Amino acid sequence: METPRTRSGRKRRRRLRPFRTLFALLVVLAIAVGLYSVWQYNQGRDLATGDKPDSGPFSGDPIDPQYPYIENYLLLGIDDAESGKSRSDTMILASLDKENNQVKLVSFMRDIYADIPGYQSYKLNTAYYLGGVQLAKDTISGMFGVPIHHYAVTDFDNFEKLIDIAAPDGVRIDVEKPMSEKIGVTLTQGTHDLNGKELLGYARFRADSEGDFGRVERQQKVIAALKDEVLSPATLPRLPKLAGAATGYVETDVGGMDGLRKVLKAAVSGGMEIDRMTIPVEGTYSFGSYSHAGSVIELDVSANREAISEFLGTPEAMKGASARLMP
Repeated sequence: METPRTRSGRKRRRRLRPFRTLFALLVVLAIAVGLYSVWQYNQGRDLATGDKPDSGPFSGDPIDPQYPYIENYLLLGIDDAESGKSRSDTMILASLDKENNQVKLVSFMRDIYADIPGYQSYKLNTAYYLGGVQLAKDTISGMFGVPIHHYAVTDFDNFEKLIDIAAPDGVRIDVEKPMSEKIGVTLTQGTHDLNGKELLGYARFRADSEGDFGRVERQQKVIAALKDEVLSPATLPRLPKLAGAATGYVETDVGGMDGLRKVLKAAVSGGMEIDRMTIPVEGTYSFGSYSHAGSVIELDVSANREAISEFLGTPEAMKGASARLMP
C-alpha cells in the first residue's frame, strides 16, 4: 500500500533526475575539455623540440612573504647570433600581481651604460652576452634594486613561430609610418593584421628620429596587442597548443603543465590590466660615448631606481604611479 511518504520520495527522485543528468554531462564535458587541452598541449610541444636558446643557469630571488601574490619575470628577446653568443635586444621586467589581476611592464633601453658585475661597464644588452640570463638578472637587480623571481628567453625566430600559433590570422597593429629598413619586411602605414615575421619587424624598427626610444614604445604596444589577442574568446582553444609550443620555443624556469595552468587562468579571468614605463624616465639621462662600448645612455641611477620602486612598489604605492610614469 502506497503511503504519502513513498509518493513524496518518488516525486523528489523525479525532480532530482534532471539535475543528476546535468551534473553527469558537466563531468563528462570537464573530462573532455581536459583531455583536449592535454592533446593540444602535446601537439604544440611536438612542434618545438630542441629549438629554444640555452641561457645558462638561473637563480631567482625569493618571493617577498609580505606580498606572496607578486612575481617579477625578466623577459628577454635575444638576437640570432651566428657565433652562438647573443645579446638581449629586448629587456622587460613584467611584474604580475595575481591578487589584483594586473601586470606592470618596465622596459629597459638596451644602450643603458650599465654596471655589470665582474666586468667593466658596458651597454646593458651586453650582460646577457657575457654571462647569460643570470648576469642579465644580476645587472638589472643590482642597478635598480628590483627583485627578479623568474625569467623567460626566446629568440627572434621562435618569437615569429609563437605568434603564428597564437594568432594565425595575424595581430592587429596600427603601423604609424612606412617601415622597411633592416627589419626584413616592408610595412605600409595603416592598420594591418601582422603575422609573426611582420610583427617582429615592427617591434624592432628604429630607423627614425626616435631610435631606440621609439622601438621600446612599439615593443610595449606589441605586448598590449598580444594581450588582447591571447585573452580573446576566439583564442582560448589555441592556448594549450601555444603553451605546449612555448616549452620548446621559450627557455624559462616556469613551464610544463604549471605554465599551462597559469596561461589558462589568466585567459579565463579576463580583464587583465597592463601598466607600462620605460627606463630611463624623462629628464634622468644623457648620451655619452666610450671606445669600448660605443654610444651609450648614461643614467641618473638613483632617480630611475626611485621611479621603478614607486611604479612597482607596494599595492598602496602603485595607486596613481602609472599615470605619472607611463610614457
